[in-house]
Amino acid sequence: MSQLTEETWVADIVKEVPKTSDLFRKLRIDFCCGGKISLREAAASRGLHAGELLARVHEVEENQAQHKQMQPSSLEPKELIAYIQKEYHTKLCEELAALTPYITKLTRVHGERYSHLKRVNELYNLLKQKLTIHIQFKESLLFPLIQAFFQDSAFERVDALHFHLSELQEEHQAVVDILQELRLITNGFEPLQEACGTHRLVLKRLEDLEADIYNHILLENCTLVERTRQAQLHS
Repeated sequence: MSQLTEETWVADIVKEVPKTSDLFRKLRIDFCCGGKISLREAAASRGLHAGELLARVHEVEENQAQHKQMQPSSLEPKELIAYIQKEYHTKLCEELAALTPYITKLTRVHGERYSHLKRVNELYNLLKQKLTIHIQFKESLLFPLIQAFFQDSAFERVDALHFHLSELQEEHQAVVDILQELRLITNGFEPLQEACGTHRLVLKRLEDLEADIYNHILLENCTLVERTRQAQLHS
C-alpha cells in the first residue's frame, strides 16, 4: 500500500492509482489541469469529508493491489472459468467503458496537434469491439463447452471443442497485434514532456489495460487451454 494521505496532490494520486480517476470524475474533482492541489483541498471544494474521500481512494488502491496478487493457476477448470469471468471479463468490460470518454476527449482536443492520437482512438475502438465479441464467444459457447467436457465422461463434442480452442487462440493473437501497434505508436505509452494530465492518464491506463489483457491471455492459453487439451488426450 502506498503512502497516500489527505495532503497528497490529486494528480499524484491518479498517477499512483490510475483507477481513482473514475472516482474523481464521478465526484467532479479535477485531476487533470487542476490536479495540483491536495486531496484535502479537493474534498473541501466539493463539500466532502477529506477522511472519507481518502478511505475511498484507499479502497480503490486495495482492489487494484489484490487483483494483481491473485494466483489462480491452481484452480480447477470450473473455478478457473468463474475466476476469469469475475476478475477479467467483468472488470475488462468496466474498464473499456470507463476509458472510452477519456480517449474520445483526448482525440477531440489534441488530435490535430498529435496526429497519432487519431490512430490510437481507432485502435482502441477496434480493440474494444474485438474484446466484446471475444468475451461473448467465451461466455456463450466456449466456457459452457469446456465445463460440459470436464463434467461428462461421455462428452461427444470433442471436435467442436478442439476447433473452438484453436479459435480462441487465434482471437488472442488478433488482440495482441492491436496491443503491439498501440505500444509502438505511443512510444511504449510514454507521454511527451508537454502532455497534459488527461493525455498522461490515458497512456497509463492503456498500459495497465495491456498488462491485464496479457495476463488474461496467458492464463487462458497456458492454463485453461492446455489443461483442457491434456484432458482430451487422456479421455
